Amino acid sequence: MIDKLLLPDLVADLPAAVRLQRLVHVLREAFACGAVVLLQREDDCLRPLAAVGLVQDALGRRFEIARHPRLAALLSRREPTWFEPGSPLPDPYDGLLDDSPGAPLPVHDCMGVSLYVEGELWGALTFDALRAGTFDEQARLRLQELLPLVEALLRVTRLEQENRALRLDRVTAPETLPGRFEHGIVGQSPAVTRLLEELAVVADSDLPVLLSGETGVGKELFAHWLHRHSARADKPLVQVNCAALPESLAESELFGHVKGAFSGAANDRSGRFDAADGGTLFLDEVGELPLSVQAKLLRTLQNGEIQRLGADQPLRVDVRIIAATNRNLADSVAKGDFRADLYHRLSVYPVPIPALRERGNDILLLAGHFLELNRARLGVRSLRLASDAEQALLAYDWPGNVRELEHVISRAAIRALGREGSRQAMLVLDTGVLDVPASVAPVLRDERSVGAAPTGVQPMRISVDSCQREQIRRALAVTDGNWSAAARMLDLDPSNLHKLARRLGLKSLGE
Repeated sequence: MIDKLLLPDLVADLPAAVRLQRLVHVLREAFACGAVVLLQREDDCLRPLAAVGLVQDALGRRFEIARHPRLAALLSRREPTWFEPGSPLPDPYDGLLDDSPGAPLPVHDCMGVSLYVEGELWGALTFDALRAGTFDEQARLRLQELLPLVEALLRVTRLEQENRALRLDRVTAPETLPGRFEHGIVGQSPAVTRLLEELAVVADSDLPVLLSGETGVGKELFAHWLHRHSARADKPLVQVNCAALPESLAESELFGHVKGAFSGAANDRSGRFDAADGGTLFLDEVGELPLSVQAKLLRTLQNGEIQRLGADQPLRVDVRIIAATNRNLADSVAKGDFRADLYHRLSVYPVPIPALRERGNDILLLAGHFLELNRARLGVRSLRLASDAEQALLAYDWPGNVRELEHVISRAAIRALGREGSRQAMLVLDTGVLDVPASVAPVLRDERSVGAAPTGVQPMRISVDSCQREQIRRALAVTDGNWSAAARMLDLDPSNLHKLARRLGLKSLGE
């Protein structure tokens, strides 16, 4: 029966994410279990690509194989691996199954299997249940029989994506390409998908790129993404924090100096441009460069030459420039704090990085990423978000962006551990330990009306979200929770309804 459900997906022209999500849904129904997760191996970690039955933040987690003996065990074998309910090995999904309305429960039955594509270890497929005895010998034999079909589906998906990338003559965004993952970039929102597609277009050129955005949005990560996807990926990426350069040493740091150029210059010294020759130079917070250094930087961009401090002759360098700033450089130019000619040279290809508040449900994926990092760091059994904490995170505006979210999750994890007092407990982060502003959480439970003025006027984004949320709830109430019927009432494609529900903080099918 299950093979008849999956076989059409081998030939159907489906987006990768849709095909893989359909796979885990069909498998969960076929094995009558709580959760199914498709994980891809990325270096020393397993990354969930598709999941059903886990908490919303699961797709943002990265499971370090060395810290999860069950995952390591199933990767070491070609046939399905089953763990007895009393197995002493900790389960990576303890407390993360979304089947129980109350406190998080431990997983009682678990099996999984390693996956190979083109003869190489690709990842794993895991099955978990709250009821012991779910995965009997017959179930394990059935999984073994289905393994070739699952691996064929993965192979077809990867080939289609590679062919699409070749047709487009560019790199496909990693969030839509099974088989690839960009380290440190977590997100599936339209804002991030569009950003990666745009960066993929410019990555292979030598054009200077100016990344702009608020503090904490991850400009450094995207600069590394650009370098890794450029023709210079096998050459050095040299990073310079312009804000940390003392004005008296900035020129020497960037361009180098010769012996005797100034007091204390006992030897010739190469600069950051020399170190980046053939590769990429990342000028972080470029708006902080002193005006005197800006002139020399402009000359280097124009002529491809540097002149070390105290030297008579210039040197040729081959460097691609990526710059980043949290300033509005156009305003700095108007104020006379930044050279107009250098601004135009650096911003040949300007790329704004979206703020976290513009990334919707990515907030929960990122929270899951930081939860898993803190779970490993603190050595606790399980860390998850309570529903009120999820809603609070989605409502907050995050002026400090991803960096602020990381710190909030880290502090909350430590407080939850202190409150519980046991590393073997399944810790739940609620608004009691989450130090987002106190006004956010209770307002959110009242249709997320945070930001409403005393007049009752709200920001348009919040008003629209509130209206959409109410219509989805009404449609579900009329259809007794039938998402397909609700989608028809709302004149939406079912998959789009599920995506919208997730973004709005509502539980979609299988979550």
